[in-house]
Amino acid sequence: MNSNGTLVAAKHSPLNYAKSACDSLMAQFMPEELPPARRWHYHQGIFLQGMLEVWRLTGDDQYLQYPKGYVDQLVDEDGNFRFARDELDSIMPGLLLLTLGKQFGEPRYRLAADKLRGLFKTLNKTSEGAFWHKDNYPYQMWLDGLYMGGVFALQYADNYGDEELTPMVIEWEKLMRKHMSDETTGLLYHAWDESRKFPWSNPDTGNSPEFWGRSLGWYGLALAEFLEVLPVDYPGRSELKAALGRFVDSLIRFQDEKSGLWYQVVDKGDQPDNWLETSCTSLFVHAIVGAVKHGCVGEDRLEAALKGYQGLIDRLHTDAEGRLVVPDICIGTSAGDYQHYVARPVSENDLHGVGAFILACVAMESVKK
Repeated sequence: MNSNGTLVAAKHSPLNYAKSACDSLMAQFMPEELPPARRWHYHQGIFLQGMLEVWRLTGDDQYLQYPKGYVDQLVDEDGNFRFARDELDSIMPGLLLLTLGKQFGEPRYRLAADKLRGLFKTLNKTSEGAFWHKDNYPYQMWLDGLYMGGVFALQYADNYGDEELTPMVIEWEKLMRKHMSDETTGLLYHAWDESRKFPWSNPDTGNSPEFWGRSLGWYGLALAEFLEVLPVDYPGRSELKAALGRFVDSLIRFQDEKSGLWYQVVDKGDQPDNWLETSCTSLFVHAIVGAVKHGCVGEDRLEAALKGYQGLIDRLHTDAEGRLVVPDICIGTSAGDYQHYVARPVSENDLHGVGAFILACVAMESVKK
């Protein structure tokens, strides 16, 4: 560590950074106290899913037991737990249940996972069958939702042989590309309103007006994770690969040359009030590595991932207790206009950002092998 508290990247592998990020929050919070405390929530879900990836790489039992501690405080022995039943965000932490069920075999995990799977039968949908992001945003499809619900659906289908879920997810992703893609940039808008009634909704297209970084990151993460699960001969796989390849190439065009990071509003880095954001950068790094791994783009695209990863490392610092701090994270954000995004508060060690950073590190650890 330098005298100013900046970490020296050359001394640390990506996996060690991921472990340090886990350790920092484990030292601050008991599992049930992760914010928002004692709630079934995707904030904890993304961080703990990253931690489980560290466990898979290291075999260190603490990175398995800590997520188990979070789940076991919320899910009783009969699989009962409190969760919001009108939103996709509630489904995302279900990924933890799938891993814990495999490792420990306790019935509670499958019972709880079945409850989340049941949401796909009751959540509201657009006229074409795409899920509303949540009931508070009627007739709206958000990029975020594809990761929040889609990855769980595919992994649940893979684990338990549910034949309905995979075609459902593939069609859902197609509807996102149909309605939310922008031909000029190759990016996707954060949200789409079928009703055209929300204040930000374009009256002709229904789209929100901007390309928000983390929403794009969730989309890229979802596609990369889908390719991990789908069989190599699945009929929709080649279309997904092409979509991820185009998406990654579009993202790379907007990477900040100097820092290696991406901006909060991805395509407007020339605006003085726009700012470089670490959670979207982390998710983009993961998506680029995934795209290379699955043959969606050439290996030369790894240069952008490496540059983004180094940009993240350059931003890290430590607190007074020597714990790792991931800065420049946008807090939770709904869809809106440009001023809405750039005025959002910036946080440190927000679970969105730490979880995303861990996933970026895990992806970069695979690159060096």
